[in-house]
Amino acid sequence: MHGDDLRRQLAEGTVLMPGVWDALSARVAAQAGFTTVFVSGYATAGTLLGLPDFGYLTASEMAEVARRVCRATPDVAVVVDGDTGHGNALNTRRTVDQFESAGAAGIFLEDQIWPKRCGHLRGKRVVPVEDWLAKLRAALDQRDQLFVVARTDARAAVSLDEACQRARMAADLGADAVFVEAPESVAELEAVAAAVPDVVRVANMIEAGRTPLLTPGELHDLGYDLVVSPLTGLFAATRALVDAYRVLRQEGSLRDHLELVTGFDEFGRIVELEAHYELEARYGEQAGEREW
Repeated sequence: MHGDDLRRQLAEGTVLMPGVWDALSARVAAQAGFTTVFVSGYATAGTLLGLPDFGYLTASEMAEVARRVCRATPDVAVVVDGDTGHGNALNTRRTVDQFESAGAAGIFLEDQIWPKRCGHLRGKRVVPVEDWLAKLRAALDQRDQLFVVARTDARAAVSLDEACQRARMAADLGADAVFVEAPESVAELEAVAAAVPDVVRVANMIEAGRTPLLTPGELHDLGYDLVVSPLTGLFAATRALVDAYRVLRQEGSLRDHLELVTGFDEFGRIVELEAHYELEARYGEQAGEREW
């Protein structure tokens, strides 16, 4: 799916997209009924590198993860974390090309100084607004259908007023959506929505993050219709791994704790095992019938 598919979804109502980091997590999200997913830089750094979201990921690494996610879920719109575009405006153009070639429907582009960090961590700094706008302009010029989200971290780095001003400038430039990261109250969410009318607004819902955790309905009422829940799956999966490995280390087996794991047959359904058995049988029968 491409950017226009995401635009159609937003025209129909609020879109909630969970964070994913590989083909399996994306497939599980799709089977849960999500029509859009977000390839999270935080989740990808943690799972691919075992590192925090401190700017360690390269554009090529993110593009390859996006390619695998898009291939595994062709009927889902995939939005990819583009960080700062991985360089200047020219690098941003190449990042856009890589993500669109991978099959992505959208990209987040932010205004942090590189190396960037998760928007809910301390120590963020932002580039001059002209530098960020140049990258956004480059992305908009280069894209085919890619849905471009302009993210600013100026709320924590400078002030809420500065963040709102940057968001307005990005909207005026033609960004498909604006995203003021980490407002710290409902009142701040309301202030952002009032400051940036007539554009899709993004809300980032992180469990125990800086922004109040609200439902899509509550956020819609506040003026936010693209909602990302980037770390729900990662935190849930990590909790499950910690519990399962702890029991395995302590008891040597999960024989008495099978509730901690997905069943063998259930996992087979997730990866569509039966379809591959059918493929194997089809080609095996053809090979058996061939005369040599």
